[in-house]
Amino acid sequence: MDKKERIEEWFLRYAKDIKNFLIYYTNQSDVEDLVQECFLRAWKGFDRFAEKSDPKTWLIAIARNVAIDMARKKALWSYLPDTIWATIKSNEPTVETSLILQEEMQELYKAIQRLKRSYRDVIILRGIMELSVAETARILGWSETKVSVTLHRALAKLRWQKKGE
Repeated sequence: MDKKERIEEWFLRYAKDIKNFLIYYTNQSDVEDLVQECFLRAWKGFDRFAEKSDPKTWLIAIARNVAIDMARKKALWSYLPDTIWATIKSNEPTVETSLILQEEMQELYKAIQRLKRSYRDVIILRGIMELSVAETARILGWSETKVSVTLHRALAKLRWQKKGE
């Protein structure tokens, strides 16, 4: 399989995952340009892709760098969307239940936004996207131990924030 076919296959297989990651990471719903930039960088860096690597984790690492670069240019550092759960179909029986759930989600997002960047990164990747410790470590360039410890500390900090409010 040549470079073009491989990138096309990855796009078909992983574009949705990359888009979802970027939505969470950038706090924006319009991330199509970032997804395209991610795959453009994958195209340019294809020769550096190790065949033993998982393309999904490699692409998410690229997407993370694209988002960081974009944020640096705009000097905006908000990572999680306030309304992402509104796009998820819900089965709440009443409007009241729905409003309570939405309010709780807003509080959770606000709490996550107050965390330092490394804590947000690991919570998005492990807690929201449900990536494995190994995948998260490859994306962040950390050891698996650091991922586990940082996630533990981030969750403890979230619990502490909740008690403090």
